[in-house]
Amino acid sequence: MQKFCFSIRTRDGLPISRLMILGINQDEAERKLKQMYRFCEIISCASDNQAMAISGRHTYIDGVTSFLAKQEGTSG
Repeated sequence: MQKFCFSIRTRDGLPISRLMILGINQDEAERKLKQMYRFCEIISCASDNQAMAISGRHTYIDGVTSFLAKQEGTSG
């Protein structure tokens, strides 16, 4: 399963961003989204990895890896 990050506009015109939905692929995630938000307009969709790269966030493991690399370099 993958996470997909959607930005949508509800049928009432309200924007919703960073809406995360699990799915085997993007089509399944969109199907689930449309079951929850009927008549919504999908503005954008990205896999979780793409969304994190766009927003500049790093995953927890990336932070731990860089921290450990710094510690190893200073303790030698």
